[in-house]
Amino acid sequence: MFLPIRDDNPHTTTPVVTWGLIGTCVAVFFWQQGLDPRSAQLAILSYGIIPADLFGTAQIDPMIAPLPAWMTIFTSMFLHGGWLHLGGNMLYLWIFGDNVEASMGRVKFLVFYLTCGLAAALSQSIAAPGSTVPMVGASGAVAGVLGAYLILHPRANIKVFVWLIIFITIINVPAWIVLGFWFLGQLISQADANPGEPGVAFLAHIGGFIAGVVLIFKMRKPGVPLFSKRASRAFAVETRRAVSRRRGGSVPSSGSGRSGSKGPWD
Repeated sequence: MFLPIRDDNPHTTTPVVTWGLIGTCVAVFFWQQGLDPRSAQLAILSYGIIPADLFGTAQIDPMIAPLPAWMTIFTSMFLHGGWLHLGGNMLYLWIFGDNVEASMGRVKFLVFYLTCGLAAALSQSIAAPGSTVPMVGASGAVAGVLGAYLILHPRANIKVFVWLIIFITIINVPAWIVLGFWFLGQLISQADANPGEPGVAFLAHIGGFIAGVVLIFKMRKPGVPLFSKRASRAFAVETRRAVSRRRGGSVPSSGSGRSGSKGPWD
């Protein structure tokens, strides 16, 4: 298992907007979870993006689509299709959002986030204007945050949690590798995807990512540098045994065994 858990860039400001977006998405998801199955499906149809409704290529029942189609571009960003969908998006926003928010300020960051989500929605919708499959999720907007982070801090190190059978390892991986492979994966997945069929909207991820890369050049504060230097050593490794020792039956202590050593979540 490979999972990014945090980066090595310190907070320079309190990321109020990032936390607010995460809190809103989580709250909306709990609202979705509280609905009965029929109402939950109706919520997806009502507040998700339906490309055919957006471009007027099909008649959608007004009871199903009560909002103007353009508004669903924004409401869809706060809906998610499941725990993994929500968790993955919020984890990436938590890791990368704070530094991008600090680079441009709170108001600009909110505008940036919504604009990237807009670009993502249009990228997927234009590819399949007749699709009646609703799209939901913050993935496109979050992809824009990843694109901006790549331009701001390509040499920052991402703490990647790796579980390899009997070892738990945390590796410092440069952001350009983590995000570069993420983007490459989207391109490969999109090549095999049918934009008119249900599934992950990979083209939305690509569109949002590119929007983030472009917008950060104009929206960052004056004096905020691009391509900043790294703050820690790349590919440094912390290893933890994931199995208990036979003698004593207890899990061995993490780190070097000295008091005060940090665990993988510190």
